[in-house]
Amino acid sequence: MLRQPETLTETEHLRLKAVLVHCPELDALTGHVRTFGQMLTERQGERLPQWLDAVRQDNLPGLHTLAAGINRDRDAVIAGLTQPWSSGVVEGHVNRIKMLKRQVFGRAGFQLLRKRVLLA
Repeated sequence: MLRQPETLTETEHLRLKAVLVHCPELDALTGHVRTFGQMLTERQGERLPQWLDAVRQDNLPGLHTLAAGINRDRDAVIAGLTQPWSSGVVEGHVNRIKMLKRQVFGRAGFQLLRKRVLLA
């Protein structure tokens, strides 16, 4: 479900098709996941409102929760799906610094943390 259909082998494609035939909810979920993935990879944020409406029409409670969360910050999500900029590098640095901080928690002060961040 999470892979692009063209990357599936013939056997995988047949197995997925057999599962989706027997479970209409999973079939609908697969369509929504693939559509969202396409919006993400092709930067088509303008399609988000239609995707949210389509999700609300299906009886998929777990996906409704995701859609409600996305809808609360719709403008930011549309910008994230549309704009070419990414904060991924910054988030990676923040994650690394937090990990270094957890490693010395309670053992040393800011000076040691500063040295570890600068040396890492």
